[in-house]
Amino acid sequence: MPRGLGTSAVASATGLSRPTAHRLLASLAAEGFLDHDGLSNRWVPGPELYLLGAIAAERYDITALARPIVRALADATGESAFLSARRGDETVCLLREDGAFPIRSHVLYEGIRFPLGVASAGLAILAFLPETIVERYLATADLAAYGPTHDPARVRERVIATRSAGYAVNPGLLVEGSFGLGAAVFDAAEQPAWALSLTGIEARFSSERRPELGRILLAHAHRLTLALRAR
Repeated sequence: MPRGLGTSAVASATGLSRPTAHRLLASLAAEGFLDHDGLSNRWVPGPELYLLGAIAAERYDITALARPIVRALADATGESAFLSARRGDETVCLLREDGAFPIRSHVLYEGIRFPLGVASAGLAILAFLPETIVERYLATADLAAYGPTHDPARVRERVIATRSAGYAVNPGLLVEGSFGLGAAVFDAAEQPAWALSLTGIEARFSSERRPELGRILLAHAHRLTLALRAR
């Protein structure tokens, strides 16, 4: 809410009475989590939120460390390369670097989110989570919006294939003709917390070329994993 919200809007959104909403907002402002803009009469994020975000970024924001590796991946393949992070049962795309090949897929962009198992990055992460978590997720996830190719049985088949190959393949399941490969990046606890991925048009991801792309992708994912452990 960069432009802020009025007290009535907060009360309406939360189901609180206006006096209760005002009292809670004033308490948050007293602690520095909100500011009150006297000109607009709106509540806006306060300085303590910035400080909390800055502290969290030191632990969770790996974009500065990852950017040269994502760039190198794009340069080595000519395709669009991405860094995504796991956020609960989703992945969010953090970085995009485009390679030299002029025709690109625009399925992924910075900020887009997908459930685990849908895009290649989320499939790579899902495949290397503990089996109990994978089974629980597949039993409860609602992926119907992404079509019949994302029913639990088919996602399970792709999980098994990903474990076998070491990297995930999305053969045009999100957008016809747009292929993706994904490889997990592991944290200090050896859990898949991020993923590198490549996307491009189908002709660039032929069955003959995919193994070479997968090898390059895995090498860069391993490089990023090692860099994260060393920082």
